[in-house]
Amino acid sequence: MQKRSPESKITHFPIIFTPLPMHLKLLLSNHVLIDQPATKVIAEAENGAFCLLPHHIDFLAALVPGILTFLTPEAEEIFVAVDGGILVKCGSEVLVSTRNAFRGSQLNELKQEVIQQFRTLNEQERRARTAIARMEASLARQFTALTMEGR
Repeated sequence: MQKRSPESKITHFPIIFTPLPMHLKLLLSNHVLIDQPATKVIAEAENGAFCLLPHHIDFLAALVPGILTFLTPEAEEIFVAVDGGILVKCGSEVLVSTRNAFRGSQLNELKQEVIQQFRTLNEQERRARTAIARMEASLARQFTALTMEGR
């Protein structure tokens, strides 16, 4: 057996483990809002906030309205306001399905977008309630007219 001399030390290089990123896809009813890699996803369910990393176990959660945050492979933090929804992590795929979502890189710009969208939704809901009230009134008048004819 050959002995090593003290000068012939073995140099150990640290192994840097860089996990492959997850693939985040955020789906709305009419289009895909986000379809890109992510190294970290933070969201909130009914039982509290949680964080998903690339080698996290498969996961399913019902999201509450709030902010979903994710980190891109370039270490950019992206914020998404979500109106509840479902999050599914299967392997490296993270799928989020929600009715409404708004993307922003700064929380203050996201807040302004959410306020504007809620104003728009409130106006649409007001118009829908007015239309329903008119239809109900028309139905009541027609029913009353039919009842009067029958006498």
